[in-house]
Amino acid sequence: DDTMSKIRHASHAGSWYSADPRTLTKQLAGWLDAVPPPAAGLGVRAIIGPHAGYSYSGPSAGHAYKHINPEVVKRIFILGPSHHVYTRKCTISSLNEYETPIGNLSLDKEVISDLLATGSFEVSSQKVEEDEHSLEMHLPYIAHVMKGREFTIVPIMVGATSKDAESTYGSILADYIADPANFFVVSSDFCHWGKRFDFTHYDKACGDIWQSIEALDKRGIQAIEGGDPHAFASYISETKNTVCGRHPIAVMMWAYHHYAQGVGKGQPRLSFRAVYYTQSSKCSSGRDSSVSYASLVLAQEDKARGLQPLPPMTKSVEEQ
Repeated sequence: DDTMSKIRHASHAGSWYSADPRTLTKQLAGWLDAVPPPAAGLGVRAIIGPHAGYSYSGPSAGHAYKHINPEVVKRIFILGPSHHVYTRKCTISSLNEYETPIGNLSLDKEVISDLLATGSFEVSSQKVEEDEHSLEMHLPYIAHVMKGREFTIVPIMVGATSKDAESTYGSILADYIADPANFFVVSSDFCHWGKRFDFTHYDKACGDIWQSIEALDKRGIQAIEGGDPHAFASYISETKNTVCGRHPIAVMMWAYHHYAQGVGKGQPRLSFRAVYYTQSSKCSSGRDSSVSYASLVLAQEDKARGLQPLPPMTKSVEEQ
């Protein structure tokens, strides 16, 4: 049966998150319920959220997903890094559906063919798509918050793109930001710290190792909030911070940059704001390791200004 072969299977269900629909629904609902309701009128068009196993980053992702308005959104672009396959391009899917334990998501064949027509995208193989977790970890959240609605997804795997390529991809996606029925999900963790990640930057002036990591991550978050893709690129090249979704984040920042300069004229001004930050555990010695999780939103600037700045981190995931 041809339609069966056109489904990306939920390859990480049962390991990175629960494969049981009832358990999964209960967990997602619980994490969303734990987040206070967002301010009215934020008009969020995009979120940046983590993609670790749900026991680590599920609660953090809830802070991002609380901002989707399922009554408005009809199409969700998902941008995530490629962890296993090296490419300098962005790749899109030839499949029809992406499976989750709580319902399958339909791919937007029309938009995908429009993107292919630009000549900038490659088509990925089903195996590559099923090996990659960065997009999959967002699918159950999307399925849960959009339950019962008609909508499509456009999954895009972002390779090791150059700054020029990121600007090009951004200009292609900028037109879609202008329509509030389109929503963007950007998949990224922040600092991966420790010997096993080959990253052990420590600025003792910040205090403990985990506080140094927090200061480093928050400089990156500030660069994103500033909205200048050049500033974010400089931050990454200067600090070498192990932000695994730096390329998808850059593509999203360029998309917003092009939107603001062109199609967005006469549209509401938007800006990025961080709404949550934590670390998997608090590193205090060179033997430790951790991964940082942040949730950000791209919201209407006048309303986003009223959001509280991120407080200093008090508890890691391990301590919660």
